[in-house]
Amino acid sequence: MGFFNKIIGLILIVLGVYYLGKNVVFTTQFSPYWWRDLSAAGSVLCLSSGVVGVIFLPSETRSWSWVLVALGIILVFLNGNVILKPTSLWYFFASFATLITGLKLVTTGRV
Repeated sequence: MGFFNKIIGLILIVLGVYYLGKNVVFTTQFSPYWWRDLSAAGSVLCLSSGVVGVIFLPSETRSWSWVLVALGIILVFLNGNVILKPTSLWYFFASFATLITGLKLVTTGRV
């Protein structure tokens, strides 16, 4: 029964992330000036190295990888190429509740 709950939880997490992510659009733009693309390149480098660090580094140094991931996310928003589509409060509530319920099922095995 515990394995079945974890599978259902994983499915709920994927559905929650999918429905929350449908309202976020990442765009690209061409800039003739090299300094305008610094935040875009920095966000890709920080996110990539942060994810590699979270997966491969030992737990003592993993916190620095999370700092790189957070910095990469901040640089994405500073770059200005993230568009948040308008959504209803009910849609946000339902998708966030699905995500959190799935996370609770995966971690504890019960709601």
